[in-house]
Amino acid sequence: MVKHIILWKLKEEHNNAEVKNGIKTGLEGLIGKIPGLVEIKVQNKGLESSNADVMLYSVFESEDALKGYSKHPEHVAVANTFVRPFTEVRLCLDFEA
Repeated sequence: MVKHIILWKLKEEHNNAEVKNGIKTGLEGLIGKIPGLVEIKVQNKGLESSNADVMLYSVFESEDALKGYSKHPEHVAVANTFVRPFTEVRLCLDFEA
């Protein structure tokens, strides 16, 4: 299994519940649509001590499945509509577990 963790810092003018909920709904809606995607969860309600605004936790069957996800049209559409326009910083950690 491969885990794919993303932390985003939102642009200040977009750091609101509507944007955060759009990211969560869009990404979690990919389950069952992308081959090899086993689990996907978005946390968008961090504690005040956090310095990131949104976290993606996802699990894939393999590294190839993760690569396929990154190019899959459903994922690209969600990322281009609900994520990329609103984020300022993106950090990623992928690892085998």
